[in-house]
Amino acid sequence: MAGQKMIPLEEIGQRAVKASREMNRLGVLEKNKGLEAVAAALEERRSEILDANAVDVEAAGRSGMKESLIDRLTLTDERLEGMSEGLRQIVALADPVGEVISMKTTPQGLQIGQKRVPLGVIGIIYESRPNVTADAFGLCFKTGNAVILRGGSDAIHSNMAIVAVIREALASCGLPEDSIQLLQDTSRETAARFMQLNQYVDVLIPRGGAGLIRTVVEKSTVPVIETGTGNCHVYIDESADIDMAVRIVENAKTQRLGVCNACESLVVHSGIAERALGPVCERLEAHSVEIRGDERARAIRKGMKPATEKDFGTEYLDAIISVRVVDSLEEAIEHINTYNTGHSEAIVTQDYHNAMTFLNEVDAAAVYVNASTRFTDGFEFGFGAEIGISTQKLHARGPMGLLALTTTKYIILGDGQIRK
Repeated sequence: MAGQKMIPLEEIGQRAVKASREMNRLGVLEKNKGLEAVAAALEERRSEILDANAVDVEAAGRSGMKESLIDRLTLTDERLEGMSEGLRQIVALADPVGEVISMKTTPQGLQIGQKRVPLGVIGIIYESRPNVTADAFGLCFKTGNAVILRGGSDAIHSNMAIVAVIREALASCGLPEDSIQLLQDTSRETAARFMQLNQYVDVLIPRGGAGLIRTVVEKSTVPVIETGTGNCHVYIDESADIDMAVRIVENAKTQRLGVCNACESLVVHSGIAERALGPVCERLEAHSVEIRGDERARAIRKGMKPATEKDFGTEYLDAIISVRVVDSLEEAIEHINTYNTGHSEAIVTQDYHNAMTFLNEVDAAAVYVNASTRFTDGFEFGFGAEIGISTQKLHARGPMGLLALTTTKYIILGDGQIRK
């Protein structure tokens, strides 16, 4: 397969730094030309990419990977089209690099302002989702950042094929192909060394399960933007429209099981539980979702499996959901803030005060009123794609688009001033 040869990690870092400096000289028209070329190349060479992906999917099936995770790994014509469309959406977005955010004049006559600049070299460690390869490239390239990717071994053939297409498309436009590099060695030892590559990598972004993210946060000496797991809740308030609640829970849980913005836990007010749990559970059971409830939920819905304390804090990424019945909005918020992962939370309600209280008091990156948590996504938010969904509170929070991949520097304009 065409693409990168296996090269030492330190050389990859050096190439990335060199590429990032070359990209710093590119204008928006040149960057957009490269993105358009890559989008077209992904479409033209889709059969090559799908063939490589089929190798990964077949191996995943043999290894016993669960279906929801195989779904995350699988590429289709539609998903490839989405990758290309995401790149074209990024082309249409304003380039934040070079924007002067503020400018003021000091008493000494200095003009002091802030200007948006790239972060430099971004490292991304991720699992099982080859679409991340194109998304990460697009957002990093538009913002003038070089990116080093370390995908999981289960997606290595897919990632190698996608990166080969991207690099060749960039080279055909005379643009630095080392703006994207893939670590073909997917061993833990190489990943651990990658996390220590401070002299070349400016920031590291992990995307994947709780174990991966915890490992990167604990072992990396490179600054990390944490993209957390998604133990997302839907709370059905006492005033909820039950038909709306059924549709929202069904979509949030079953539209795609193996994604971080899927609903993993249902919280229901006791004043509506007798009327709401039946139709909600019937809809979920039609999708073969296993429902695990607390004692009060099981008293209402016979046959429901008992939920443990662990269930309330679990991101299943599977056809399983936990259920808790509460007596008040305050109790619902307390439960959610205790067990959530800071990702996405939703309330279904017709009560304006309760909606505003939920928005104000639930601690998460994205909080919804009467809508599915599945919308927490860079594409849906109009970012073209996303580099990840940050659940931390510094620098970036929620879906990270172009702005999240920039920093600022002060620019100072004078005419000979010296400090006395």
